[in-house]
This record gives sequence, C-alpha cells and structure tokens, in this order.
Amino acid sequence: MNENEFRASQAGGLPPTYSHPYNQQPVAAAPVLTPPRPKKKRVAALVTAGTLAAAVIGGASGAAIAGLDSGSATGPATSATTVSSTTNTDVSAVAAKVLPSVVQVNVTTRQGEAIGSGVILTADGKILTNAHVVSGAVGDVTITLSDGTEYQATVLGADTKADIAVLQAKGASGLTPAALGDSGKVQVGEQVVAIGSPGGLQNTVTSGIVSALDRDLSDISSGEPDTPFGQTANTSGGPSYTAIQTDASINQGNSGGPLVNMNGEVIGINSALYSPSASSTGSVGIGFAIPINDAKTIIEQIENS
Repeated sequence: MNENEFRASQAGGLPPTYSHPYNQQPVAAAPVLTPPRPKKKRVAALVTAGTLAAAVIGGASGAAIAGLDSGSATGPATSATTVSSTTNTDVSAVAAKVLPSVVQVNVTTRQGEAIGSGVILTADGKILTNAHVVSGAVGDVTITLSDGTEYQATVLGADTKADIAVLQAKGASGLTPAALGDSGKVQVGEQVVAIGSPGGLQNTVTSGIVSALDRDLSDISSGEPDTPFGQTANTSGGPSYTAIQTDASINQGNSGGPLVNMNGEVIGINSALYSPSASSTGSVGIGFAIPINDAKTIIEQIENS
C-alpha cells in the first residue's frame, strides 16, 4: 500500500470543510473521528491539507500588541535580502534568493508525525510558521534548513485564531532571514512563488499569480474547520484574517511556508487550500495565504508577551 492509499484508508475521505496544507504521517493506526456536519450548503470543500491521527487543539495565544520595530536585533528582518528596484520575472532567481530562508518543520504529536514549513525571521533562529503546524507538539520540534542542517526548536508562542506561531531554534546563528514585504501593496494578477515541503519534499518551488485579495474563508465553509481526523484549526468560527488567494500549487506540507513576490519578499504565509470534493486533498490551483502584514502584528504580540 502506497502512502496515498494508506492515508485514504485512514481518513475515509475529506469532510466538506477546509484544512491547512501540512503533512501528517501517522505512526500507528488511530481512530477515525467523524467531523462536524456542515451547516451551509457547499459544492466543494476548503480543506486543511493534512492527515492527522486524532483531534487536537493547541498553541498558546499571543499577548499585547506592539508596533513592529524593523530595526530591532531580535525582530523579524524586513530587508535582509537584497531586493532589486525592478520586478524580477525569473522564478529561478527568486527561488535561489528565498530558499535559504525557508525551513522544513517536523513535529511529533501523540498521534503521529507532522510536517510543515517555516520562514526564518532572524539570524539567531526565530522561525515563523502556522499555529496548526505545531499544534499538539510533544517536546521540541525539528527545523531543517535548505542545506540539510537541523536544529531543535521551541515554540515561543502561537495565536490559533490568526494561525501564526513563532519558534526559536536552539543554538542557531548565521541563518539567512527572509525579507518581509508589504501585503498592502499586493495586486491581483501579479506573479508569485510558493516554497515549502509538500509531502515532505523539501525545497519545492511552485509559481502562479495572485488570484484574489481579502478572501473571507468563512464564506466558503462554516463551522469549525477540520481535517479528516477532526483537527480543529481555530477554537470557534473562521480565521481572524482575510486571505490572499493564489493559483500557485499548495499541498500538504506547504503550511507555514512563504508566498513571495518577484522581488523575493514574503507577502504571505501559506495556510489553506481549496478542495473541489470530499475525496480530494491535492492542489486544484486555489490556495490561501495569511497576509504578511497580519503576521507581523502577531509576531509582535508573541515577542512582547
């Protein structure tokens, strides 16, 4: 039985809800939980692209909101990568610039092993990812740089409603921070690149365009968003953000990875994908990212908590 067949046998098909693009690999057979019945009529599903082995709710909330200090030694880097004054249209050049700033995140939970992605914020190892990637983590998580170097990391804090978490790699130095852009300047139709570890395939690059802005995910799915095994991404209602929609391919394992513009600036954090049927988990060209300006606010909450 291949991996897809195993997941299908465990999940029994996806519920008509949405889920997040990170990859869960069960280490043992686990009970299949029945997800909540949808409250609104839908012809397709917005699914969290993960296969989890049990229902889990986790992640600590952030604290007071403070202004983003781009000059802080410990704050997220906003211009660590040299950005051209003119828009670059070469995806390979964007990938070469951004890949050193993207990590794979491996998490052990009581139900199995999960894989997501993350973005390096500081040279000393602060990592931005999705809250659902580290939800239910037991002990430290492992981050792997693009060159294969591994670090153990702790969860500094998480906001499950905003689906943002910040990690701290232990003993890290000399890492390559990503350049954080301005999601307020993003335009529909502009070319973008997504980077992450779909299916655990690290350093995977896909490209597309911005399909829409300010997409309210609650318009697509009501009730609590669940994965096949009942993983709840938010404690109630829909996410606190309105998403950037893209047709760049986003799959399981992309969660927490960056959506970047053609100057190599992070404009969003990949967090969800749309599935046209209850039995489909792959990308159909409708993915969603948390705007980076929203993420910056949550980062400051966490760092000042």
